[in-house]
Amino acid sequence: MPVPVSSPALSLEPASSLRDKLEELEERSHARAVGVAVHDLETELQFHYRSERWFHAASTIKLAVLLGTFALIHNGKLLPQSRLHVRNRFRSAYDGSAFRVLSERDADSEVQAAVGKTMRVGELARHMIARSSNLATNLLLDLLGLEHLQRTLDEFHITGIDLRRGVEDELAFEHAINNRVTADGLVQLLRLIAEERAFTPDLSRAMLDILHDQECRNGIPAGLPAHARVAHKTGEISTIAHDAGIVYLPKRKPYIVAILTEWEPETTGRSPTIAAASYMIHQHLMGGKDEDDD
Repeated sequence: MPVPVSSPALSLEPASSLRDKLEELEERSHARAVGVAVHDLETELQFHYRSERWFHAASTIKLAVLLGTFALIHNGKLLPQSRLHVRNRFRSAYDGSAFRVLSERDADSEVQAAVGKTMRVGELARHMIARSSNLATNLLLDLLGLEHLQRTLDEFHITGIDLRRGVEDELAFEHAINNRVTADGLVQLLRLIAEERAFTPDLSRAMLDILHDQECRNGIPAGLPAHARVAHKTGEISTIAHDAGIVYLPKRKPYIVAILTEWEPETTGRSPTIAAASYMIHQHLMGGKDEDDD
């Protein structure tokens, strides 16, 4: 797509060049699969590399839960300061049997320590994203319901996100009941927030504030200049490593990127591969140079 006249004059490499680089990275890293989607709000350039391929969502599904939480806030059915009882007992999507989120598999001990007490909805949403709390995710998911979350995605015409269960539901996992995402789907969701079209500008900015608090920085941010700011969500399980976010650079509108990867369980180098893809995408959009080179 041509660069608009009002945009900085950049000599962008053809998309085929970036595609070739990602193919080489995919082969060199020994990843089973890599899927990438990019939407640049500065130039309206879009890029797709296996962006419609379905991947196990891992913790990137928490982006859909975040959107659904703010949908209820927008509708006046929930307040950020509303309190929710913290418990650790949930029902499997497979047969309704009870399961728990094991503390040793949860990235956030603070929510685990609050079992038997209450926490604010806004706090749980922040813990779900910033520290990837599985317990916070399931508490919000139970409160919202799968139907509400899917309806919210449908109302915004977001495709490529399939939310079917809570996290750590091992019985459902064993029976192939899994949350799935595509790179395209995650970019659609994040673009909605970046353009402040998610309910209201204030609510969009509130979600952005939470996404900026993400503590895991070894994926997309690791491939960018130090001055870049990234509002994003990571996700990783035994065979999956993802990162999807909104990249803010000086003197330009942001770009949205999702980098999804699938691996053999024993393969290493997952985060460096995502960081390398992030670097390639940044270089492609910047015409092969940093913004401060001029």
